[in-house]
Amino acid sequence: MADNKKCGLGHEFTKGILMENPTFRLVLGTCPTLAVSTSVASAIGMGIAATIVLTCSNIAISALRKVIPDKVRIPAFIVIIASFVTVVQLLVKAFVPALDAALGVYLPLIVVNCIILGRAEAFASKNSVAASALDGLGMGIGFLTALTCMSTVREVLGSGTFLSGIKDLLAVFGDVQFNGFTIPFINSHPMTIFVLAPGGFFVFGIMIALANYVAEKNGKSKAELKGCGSCPMAATCRVKEEVGVS
Repeated sequence: MADNKKCGLGHEFTKGILMENPTFRLVLGTCPTLAVSTSVASAIGMGIAATIVLTCSNIAISALRKVIPDKVRIPAFIVIIASFVTVVQLLVKAFVPALDAALGVYLPLIVVNCIILGRAEAFASKNSVAASALDGLGMGIGFLTALTCMSTVREVLGSGTFLSGIKDLLAVFGDVQFNGFTIPFINSHPMTIFVLAPGGFFVFGIMIALANYVAEKNGKSKAELKGCGSCPMAATCRVKEEVGVS
């Protein structure tokens, strides 16, 4: 029984990294994914911040799931998430101000990131603290992995650099001299479209196609956009009624 429990907890952690990756498989968090994936340093910063908020909010919501009234659970979830986002934002402002400037409005907007709110509603509010913590950590790492993959392609092809600006992110550990690499030929002839919106959508589409290919090889279904009905919060959301989605 103990082995089954360990296996179950292990699955909760690993599922978000590959087979249920929130970005490439569940197609969540698209806005910040496209916005901050122009550089690897910014993407890593956003991924770490989102992972911390996701893990902490999952733990808190799971611990309080039996005392939060069902009618006000969504506002309660948002308050909990916003509290952790505020803490993370203040820490980033204090210790990594360059990252705060690079992420801009997308750092506080973690509050309404559909990955975090979706996991709170679909998982943390129904499962144990341990399982919720691993679910949040796994989904966060999956989001970080997706951001890193996309930003690597976009930065290398669009700017001819890799890890440019990482010095500012590592400043929290002291005076770090390393500030990334320059790819000689591409740096002098960058394909600028890759750091613009069209390039972001193109890379995103290619990544989802690769994720679908890997999923099919493993007997999983393709990632598909199914409208509001596939959202974990669909039962409580009135948007689908306004747009006529069943």
